[in-house]
Amino acid sequence: MKLLEERIRQEGLILSDTVLKVDSFLNHQVDTALALEIGREFGRIFAGRGITKVLTIEASGIQFAMAAGIALGVPFVYAKKKKAVTLSESVYTAPVHSFTRQETYQISVSQKYLGPADHVLIVDDFLATGAALVGLVDIVRASGAKLAGVGCVIEKSFQEGRSLLENKGVEIHSLARIASMAPGEVHFIGNETVYQPS
Repeated sequence: MKLLEERIRQEGLILSDTVLKVDSFLNHQVDTALALEIGREFGRIFAGRGITKVLTIEASGIQFAMAAGIALGVPFVYAKKKKAVTLSESVYTAPVHSFTRQETYQISVSQKYLGPADHVLIVDDFLATGAALVGLVDIVRASGAKLAGVGCVIEKSFQEGRSLLENKGVEIHSLARIASMAPGEVHFIGNETVYQPS
């Protein structure tokens, strides 16, 4: 997605060869027009798959899951990082280690909102180490739902996340794939190559 790549080049702050800060337009302050365009692109990529739910994890994936849900005409659900006192019913859970926060937490989704009749698209802002997305995949599979695939806004292709998901047989589409980066420069992978299970 050229528009997204240009915004990363113009506004992204590359703090090291592994840390990219995009909080001016994607995950702190959000450019709503761009978020909706991202949702439309996921809707285009995953059209015709019979998707009934979009799933993400709080908090940075919410705007993109909502945009994809709007584009696909389906609800979105987000996994909670901490179980609220109001969440008294049965839940699906998975442990997730946060690379950026350096902590492990249990994510949970109510069993009321995910089940065997669902076809699920997982959407998140970043694919790097893959921990959050692996946790979401595990929740989808525990629910008995069918996983249509994973859509990521930005993928740091030099980290292990993609291979972890591919090893689980997951189809992945990323809108901007970073091959490498360093302060002042970012290199994208040209034509997106996607893993599609045979």
